[in-house]
Amino acid sequence: MKTISCTKLDENLLRSFGGEIKTYSEGEKIFQQGEIPTNYFQIVEGKVKENHQDDQGREFIHNILGEGQSFGDSMLFNDKKYPINAEAITGCRIIRLSKSNFLSLIEKHPEISMQINACMSQRMHYQFLMMQNMASNDPTIRLTGLLEYLKSFHSDDIPMSFQVQLTRQQIANLTGLRVETVIRTIKKMEKDNILKIHNRKICY
Repeated sequence: MKTISCTKLDENLLRSFGGEIKTYSEGEKIFQQGEIPTNYFQIVEGKVKENHQDDQGREFIHNILGEGQSFGDSMLFNDKKYPINAEAITGCRIIRLSKSNFLSLIEKHPEISMQINACMSQRMHYQFLMMQNMASNDPTIRLTGLLEYLKSFHSDDIPMSFQVQLTRQQIANLTGLRVETVIRTIKKMEKDNILKIHNRKICY
């Protein structure tokens, strides 16, 4: 599996264009569905989830992001509202750069534009693959698709070397499965030597 070659933007460069570090508490919204995108965000420390809730209040998680990863940047290139929320799932420190300054940075450093475009392209590639797997009724295929997607953000391609930092409930929310189904399928996948469990964490 080829990994995503997304590297974080230099923090000093972001600061030089007006970037500032903002602290968020666990559970605090960073942006909400329906708001107009106004900032570029890059995680310095902590974890963030992108999610939305349906009409019945059920949560659907689209992604969980960690240190060095950016989010919401693809939405800075149009005038459409956020279709999702971004919420801190731990205490977070995040660099926030205004949209106008972010676009100015790209204009003055075109090599960064290429880096961002390449990253977005590869994210979309793996998201399409994951969506194909999510269309399956087989929970093993759904979980494998999610694990492949999550591991694609990390450079280590050694089998069972990637530790998944998600709860069983978060995995259920990401795959649309019941928690009981996730637990049962994980045990089966471990028995089939697809993954292993170490200290209650999934290693893939």
